[in-house]
Amino acid sequence: MSTTVALHTLGCKVNSYDTEAIWNLFRLRGYTQVDFDDIADVYVINTCTVTDTGDKKSRQMIRRAIRRNPDATVVVTGCYAQMAPGEIMGIDGVDLVIGTQHRDQIVDLAERVQIEQKPLQVVSSVRAQREFEELDVPEFKDHTRASLKIQEGCNNFCTFCIIPYSRGFIRSRKPENVIKQAEKLVAAGYYEIVLTGIHTGGYGDDLENYSLAQLLLDLEQVEGLQRIRISSIEASEIDEQMMHVLGASHKVCRHLHIPLQSGSNAILDRMNRKYTVEQFAAKLRRLREVLPELAITSDVIVGFPGETDQDFFSTYQFIQEQQFADLHVFPYSKRTGTPAAKYQDQVPEDVKAGRVAKLIDLAQQLQTAYSQNFVGRVLEVIPEDLDEQGRLVGYSDNYIKVAFRAGPDCSGEICAVTLTEAGPEVSIGTFQDQLTTRFLPIGSLS
Repeated sequence: MSTTVALHTLGCKVNSYDTEAIWNLFRLRGYTQVDFDDIADVYVINTCTVTDTGDKKSRQMIRRAIRRNPDATVVVTGCYAQMAPGEIMGIDGVDLVIGTQHRDQIVDLAERVQIEQKPLQVVSSVRAQREFEELDVPEFKDHTRASLKIQEGCNNFCTFCIIPYSRGFIRSRKPENVIKQAEKLVAAGYYEIVLTGIHTGGYGDDLENYSLAQLLLDLEQVEGLQRIRISSIEASEIDEQMMHVLGASHKVCRHLHIPLQSGSNAILDRMNRKYTVEQFAAKLRRLREVLPELAITSDVIVGFPGETDQDFFSTYQFIQEQQFADLHVFPYSKRTGTPAAKYQDQVPEDVKAGRVAKLIDLAQQLQTAYSQNFVGRVLEVIPEDLDEQGRLVGYSDNYIKVAFRAGPDCSGEICAVTLTEAGPEVSIGTFQDQLTTRFLPIGSLS
């Protein structure tokens, strides 16, 4: 029987969560995890298909595993596996292909192909799936913040996005199961939980009389939980009930990631984004009335088909006006199978690159400007890493990345840090005090 497993994740944070859940299933069956570059009995590649480049990188990692140990059981799962199982099965050396479902059976299926010595494909239609697949993660290796997946799928069908086709419609995790896992994570020593999903803000759309706002209220009651961070939420999903919860909460972080994608109404319409820049701006104004110091971060896609110089200028100007605390900038990437890939007015790559550079420069200016507001003030920071200078680096609740000097025993704890210098990527702080002492070390939960 195989005893070692190596795992590799491509793509988004949801994939990272799913990989941790898959590792937990192998761990419970007695497997030992090894590095992906080591010799392993089983290799699991959790793939991405957001772009054609994601497909290419997925194939590269599959072939790397096969070369590393031709006798290993090679398992391929995730979005690319869901969308192109036949293509992956055609790679000599692949033993098992599982899409974005049936991963709760992954160990049994891997051991089955080991015994039968016959490749197996287990991929079914996501469009018919209506139940959330329970994949528990009681702890995260080498992480001081915990992710908690609360939903799967998306109903939006933006014209640039393949994900609804690979993940299916929204399926929300049962509230009692979310609370139960949150309690496990707190017991494992985590102070901050990041609520994540394919369309996190859509949580509850398929539940009766229960919403993300209600879930936040219930999580507020979890003893020992200090921070709740929402990974992403659409502006249209922030209604007055959500506003009230955000304003009254003692645990929800002063940070919301609200995707914009474009500051041009013409481009938003072509993207099928279902809001206007005027509606987006109005929602941000209302949010800042409720939470004046809220950090609002966003996503923007540059060079979407048909984006003119004027469209880009409108986007640049709108982002400047909204004073985002940070911005994730993505050049549009044609994705085979999406409506936008068929649009004739594709933007040249060199034009995209120039526009991306301008927005990245603006994003750095906005980061510094937001952080500057807190210079001289004490922030609560949970250190996650060490930088090249030996300083602890972590995030405040309002998503300012801060580097400071303190003892290594502060890693993963909530520390009081005075912000002394604002920066575009990392701000600098001075350690004041350690506010918590973890009652259980990370990794102690078995």
